[in-house]
Amino acid sequence: MYPINKMPYPMNVTHPMTAYPNGNIFLQHRLLHTVQNCEATCEFTRNEILKMEGCRKEQLKLLSDCANMCTLMAKYIASKSIFAKSLACLCAEVCQVCGEHCIKHPDKISQACGQSCLHCAQECREFASARH
Repeated sequence: MYPINKMPYPMNVTHPMTAYPNGNIFLQHRLLHTVQNCEATCEFTRNEILKMEGCRKEQLKLLSDCANMCTLMAKYIASKSIFAKSLACLCAEVCQVCGEHCIKHPDKISQACGQSCLHCAQECREFASARH
């Protein structure tokens, strides 16, 4: 694997994470990692809940929405989209709602997922409000 600053790109092309217009590379990288983790945690939690007894349709839908939103957010960050900051506001809202719902459930998997979602919501709000 190449270090980020040693990637084999042509002379006139920069690595996508360093080319973000006026961007804070650390903030972008941190958010990318956070949304990818949140997406994976929501998918894992959704699959575990499907195995449990009882009906948690609302939680399952929120987990799916949150995972999908985080996937989209990761793509917008990675592609340096000019809409990433705007999408981060919506991603924060979706993650916040999902997180608050998950922490209402007593099982450890939902609790951990809720914490991951709430953390992601905070990171998205920070990204959306930062000057890029």
